[in-house]
Amino acid sequence: MSRSPQVLLLTPPEQFGIVEPGIYRSDMLQPSHFPFIKQFNFKTMVMLSPEMPNRVTSNYLEENDTRLVHLGMATWKPTQPSTWRPVSEELIKEGLELILSVETHPVLIMCTSGIHETGTLVGCLRKLEGWNFSSIVTEYRAYAGTKARYVNEQFIELFDLDLVTLPLNIPSWLIDQQNMLVSIGNMLD
Repeated sequence: MSRSPQVLLLTPPEQFGIVEPGIYRSDMLQPSHFPFIKQFNFKTMVMLSPEMPNRVTSNYLEENDTRLVHLGMATWKPTQPSTWRPVSEELIKEGLELILSVETHPVLIMCTSGIHETGTLVGCLRKLEGWNFSSIVTEYRAYAGTKARYVNEQFIELFDLDLVTLPLNIPSWLIDQQNMLVSIGNMLD
């Protein structure tokens, strides 16, 4: 009697996606996601919401030598209670500076839903990359679906890219994009 090999089911997180080479996005990890996530050998996971990952997830990260950077603990909400901003500028600034350092790659960006904070951070990355606003909103809404928030789109549109200090070791794809934008700008002059 022959035994059939055990099939390993790979279950990605619902909001999982590739942002750029070395940068991925997701909602909060659950144990059912671990076999899928393991194949990426994440060096860093960036948590943008204030919630702590559950103990099982924390243990998984430790066992796989994955650094958890919990930005959401200190910088999640704006400091002024009457502000319109859905997240703090510091959260997005620190998140961008972290994910744009190749030393953190491969990196997974997470928030509780995988939509709001993560979508806002990715939208601001797209703005930094020179995407037009319509394309940024289209990507944001593709992940957010019916949970899209106009205030997140407004935050992306108004986010001041001058707040961001690019790390010295930015990914080659960002250098290529910046060079391409300069070339296009020179052709248009």
